[in-house]
Amino acid sequence: MIDTLNIQVNKTSHSNIGKLDFNNIQFGKQYSDHLFVAKYEGGTWKDVLIEPYEDLRISPASPALHYGISIFEGLKAYKNDKGEILVFRPDKNLERLNISAERMCMPLISEQLYFEGLNTLLDLDRDWVPSTPGTSLYIRPFLISDDDFIGIKPSEDFRFLIITCPVGAYYSKPVKVKIETHYTRAAEGGSGYCKTGCNYGPAIYPAKLAQKDGYDQLLWTDGKEHKYVEESGTMNVMFIMDGKLVTPSLGDSILNGITRDSVLTLARDWGMEVEERRVAVDEIIAAAREGRLQEVFGAGTAATIAQIESIGHEGTDYSLPPVEGREFSNKVLKTLDDIKYGRIEDKFDWIHKI
Repeated sequence: MIDTLNIQVNKTSHSNIGKLDFNNIQFGKQYSDHLFVAKYEGGTWKDVLIEPYEDLRISPASPALHYGISIFEGLKAYKNDKGEILVFRPDKNLERLNISAERMCMPLISEQLYFEGLNTLLDLDRDWVPSTPGTSLYIRPFLISDDDFIGIKPSEDFRFLIITCPVGAYYSKPVKVKIETHYTRAAEGGSGYCKTGCNYGPAIYPAKLAQKDGYDQLLWTDGKEHKYVEESGTMNVMFIMDGKLVTPSLGDSILNGITRDSVLTLARDWGMEVEERRVAVDEIIAAAREGRLQEVFGAGTAATIAQIESIGHEGTDYSLPPVEGREFSNKVLKTLDDIKYGRIEDKFDWIHKI
C-alpha cells in the first residue's frame, strides 16, 4: 500500500487541449497541460507539485547540461472502451529507472513518489489520453541533476519530473535497417543498459548517415568486434529463425526492454521455443540468404512491434518475407494491443488502472 503524498496541485488557467487534433496526432509534438515535479535536496524529497507544463529554470552550470547526468523512462497509457485509463507495466519502468539511477550516482525513486505522482498527473490530465485506435498517451519520467556546480563529482541536488504527450504511430510503415559495423552504441563496462541521455546523443550521427543511404534505423553490434547484433536505435531486436524466436541475451551494453520482456513472456506462454543468446551477424545474413529468416522485428515502447522489411549489410540489402504473412509478430502485436486497451484478460497482471 502506498501512502498518500501531500502533492500540491496548481491547475493551469487555460487548457491547450482544444489545439489537439485527435485524428492526426504526431509523436512528441504537443504536450499535456500539466507536469509533475519533485526536488531532492539535503538527502530528502521536497516541494512535490503538479503544475502547468512550461519551460524549466535550470542553472547554466547544471551537470545535466554539461555531463549528461540525467536518466529517463518511457511508458504509455491507453483508454479502454469504458473510458478508463490503463497504464502498461509502470512497475517495470520504475525498476529500470532505479537501475539507471544507481549507475549514474542519483537517488532512487520510491514507489510512493513514483506512483502517487503518476496517478495524480494522469487523473488530472485524463482527457489528454486519446481513444482513437493506434493512439496512446506517452509518459516520460526523468531525473536530472539540479546542482549549481560545474565540477565533476556525484551531484547532490536533483529534480524528478513526469511529462506526458498524446501520440500516434512511431513508425508508419515497416522499416529498413542497416547493420552498423563501425560506430559503437555501447561497450562492455559502460552504461548501455541504462536509459541515460549520454547513451543517445552520440548515436544520432551514425543513424543520420544511415538515413542518407535510405535506411530508417541501425542494428547496433558489439563494441569490441562488431560481430554480434545487440539492439536497434529505439528498440530491442528479435528474429524468427528456423521456427524459433531468437534475440540477443542481455548484458551491460543492451537495454532490458519492457516490451522485449513482454514478447518473450507471451512466446513462452504459447509454447514457442525461445533462445536468448549471442546472435552473430554472419548467422543472420546466412539465414536471410537461405530463406530461413522468417521474421525480423523491433520491440519497444514507442512502436510496440516495428516490422523490419530489409537488412542492409556491407552494401547488400536482404529483403525479408512480406509483413502480412508474419504469423508470430502480427499475433504478438495484436495480443499486446488487446491487453493494453483492456480488450482481453490481463493474465500477467501487467495493467495499472488509474
